Amino acid sequence: MKMKKLLALLFISTISFAQNADRKFINLSKTNDGFGVEVSDGNYYFKFISDKIVETSFVPKKEKVSNNSHAVILNSKIKNLTYFAESNSIECYPSLGKFKVKIQKSPFKISYLNNNAEILSEKSGYLKRKHIPLENVKGNITADSTEVLQFNISSDEVLYGGGARALGMNRRGNKLALYNRAQYGYETRAELMNFCIPLVLSSKLYAVHFDNEAIGYLDLDSKKDNTLEYETISGRKTYQVIVGNSWEDLVKNYTDLTGKQPLPPRWAFGNFSSRFGYHTQEEVEKTIRKFEESKIPVDAIILDLYWFGKTVQGTMGNLEWDKDNFPNPDKMISDLNAKGVKTVLITEPFILTTSSKWKETVDKKVLATLKDGKPATWDFYFGNTGIVDVFKPEGKEWFWNVYKRLINQGVSGLWGDLGEPEVFPSYANTFAGKADEIHNVYGHNWAKLIADGYKKDFSNQRPFILMRSGYSGSQRFGMIPWSGDVSRSWGGLQSQMEIALQMGMQGMAYMHSDLGGFAGDYFDNELYLRWLQYGVFNPIFRPHAQEDVASEVAYKDIDTREIAKKAVALRYQMLPYNYNLAFENTTEGKPLMRPLFFNEPNNKELLSKSDGYLWGNDFLVYPITEKGQTQKEVYFPKNSNWYDFYTGKKYEAGTTQKIELNKNNIPTFVRGGSFIPMNKSIQNTQNYVLNDFDVHYYFDEKSETSKLNLYNDDGVTPNNFENLKFEKFDFRSKFKNNSLSIRAEYDHTFANSNSKKINLIIHGFDKLPKEIILNKKQLKNSEFTFENNLLTIILDCPLDVTNEIEIKQ
Repeated sequence: MKMKKLLALLFISTISFAQNADRKFINLSKTNDGFGVEVSDGNYYFKFISDKIVETSFVPKKEKVSNNSHAVILNSKIKNLTYFAESNSIECYPSLGKFKVKIQKSPFKISYLNNNAEILSEKSGYLKRKHIPLENVKGNITADSTEVLQFNISSDEVLYGGGARALGMNRRGNKLALYNRAQYGYETRAELMNFCIPLVLSSKLYAVHFDNEAIGYLDLDSKKDNTLEYETISGRKTYQVIVGNSWEDLVKNYTDLTGKQPLPPRWAFGNFSSRFGYHTQEEVEKTIRKFEESKIPVDAIILDLYWFGKTVQGTMGNLEWDKDNFPNPDKMISDLNAKGVKTVLITEPFILTTSSKWKETVDKKVLATLKDGKPATWDFYFGNTGIVDVFKPEGKEWFWNVYKRLINQGVSGLWGDLGEPEVFPSYANTFAGKADEIHNVYGHNWAKLIADGYKKDFSNQRPFILMRSGYSGSQRFGMIPWSGDVSRSWGGLQSQMEIALQMGMQGMAYMHSDLGGFAGDYFDNELYLRWLQYGVFNPIFRPHAQEDVASEVAYKDIDTREIAKKAVALRYQMLPYNYNLAFENTTEGKPLMRPLFFNEPNNKELLSKSDGYLWGNDFLVYPITEKGQTQKEVYFPKNSNWYDFYTGKKYEAGTTQKIELNKNNIPTFVRGGSFIPMNKSIQNTQNYVLNDFDVHYYFDEKSETSKLNLYNDDGVTPNNFENLKFEKFDFRSKFKNNSLSIRAEYDHTFANSNSKKINLIIHGFDKLPKEIILNKKQLKNSEFTFENNLLTIILDCPLDVTNEIEIKQ
């Protein structure tokens, strides 16, 4: 009797975790690039794109296979697969691979195994059901029924992804709408924002990317029954499962799949002058003079929509200079360029029926249409409008010609706003499909047409493409995303770390915010300074706001300006380190901002933490997000001790301590054993060179070896690394038997430089070392300095000559 109960229990348990009970296995067949499984209601197709990425497609009966992907660019496919068959199951995997697909025949079930452990399995798999819209997208997602892919997940997983949201770092328990839409003035919670990416990442070090552009939902176990669901109105039933050996490896594999971010121009890492907005040419020129007079570094000025119209409403789509207020834009841009200040212009895809371009766009048939082929129009805040069809060849060509004219005029950066699109009715049609089918990839393809245009017509210039909406893989077009119209409040600041960290994990490593906050007239200099101090350790440093309160450092009162100037100056001193982070992102996909669990993936307490983060590998940053805060609790990750970046105080790895705060900076620490390259203060990046710079080494007994490979190039030309037009500095350290060895070498030069001067500054010695040997010669006291526990040795670094230093305690 007990045995019967046990067998019944096992049978029920198996059924509950199996797929749709009506789905029957028929046969498995090998294909040219993988294998297929025929089941009673359709066909599955599997292909290993790499030994860590497998793509699965389900094609219901009477549907055709679609290979069209807006996200995936990785074409390599592994054809030498191993099959291991048992009576009721078949496993398939690349030869010697640890990542496997397992097909259970009866009851039918698809599982994904890594290192022989199941990480994910289809639950009901594919199904159709009645659409019940989420409250926040009623009227936006209106389909009667939806198609669903349903999976089993384990009860202890922490889930990330879904694009840009403010929900808490662990997004499990939420059902997320996939419908790009702005949320004006948000603070600590924003369930739906401008970037909806159909990607889920798990603390078990796998990710699932749903490769379909249509609108829908991601359900991250909202019913608390260990279920992950992807739900869509239409399109492909295709997904990729990706695994990694570490968080860095997982993100690398995902960006291998969807594309790496090209290296931005170096000026993009400088300070921006930006607001909504500069009304006249005189105002633009006056603002830059103010920066110069205050000796505040600045690299670019961003012009909002007044460059083409005197009023906010009624002028969108003009896309020509308003010559009344900007009488000589060519001279203005030329004069700014001469000072090393780049000009960035806003553009929108909407062409108002009242704009000067309306007739031209109608005649040239470049707009989205109604069923009868006439331009689709609708009303929104800015007026009655149509929208450029960025999927249509004529639309792409027309829009690019607008940009081409501006770039030829000297414009260095392009800002694409409202590209969700902000309002895009379901009845509109594009060359690529209906509005709801391509809504989420509009901004993505808008960025693509700009990136493609640069490659064709300005192949020696790196684009700067600032956009507030995109999709999986938008990073490969060089898109620089920002977090939308955040409230100018402490609540607005509090959500920014989560948004940036999450987006970095999803490939969009340049996610940043309007420093100081955008929306509202809230006036708080403490908030402004804390936001800027956080911005120093952000991918992009861009104060921007509505003009009720000045966003530019140059327009602040004397006391605020002096503290803010320190933040801006530090941003420029960090250029060598920051540019190197950008290179790591371009070549390896590593985010610039990284969650603390990247350092300790098995520390469960860190999996939901976003109040502190890693800036690259070697900086630990804790922003201040509360008014009047006097202390901050800081956790110092394991594996290395940490130095206070400003005071030099040393903190023990793996401890939590309360740090006293001051108004001049936020808690910032440097990993023991790291090399930190820093530059001298400069007015902007125009004349930036690495001929004479500092390298700080933070000595730590726990760090037996460390290294830095420092990349540099001209900061302008695309593909310098691929074309071998760069220079590289290699630094190595080794600590053994109370002796510290450091090696420094300069090689692979792109410029005519016979030698580099490097000021090696060593932190962490509490007394003068017994002996310092440089290139086998003992240094005299006059050949180095030791002040305030800092040991400084000046190195002459000719090309391909290694400097070897030995320091004995």
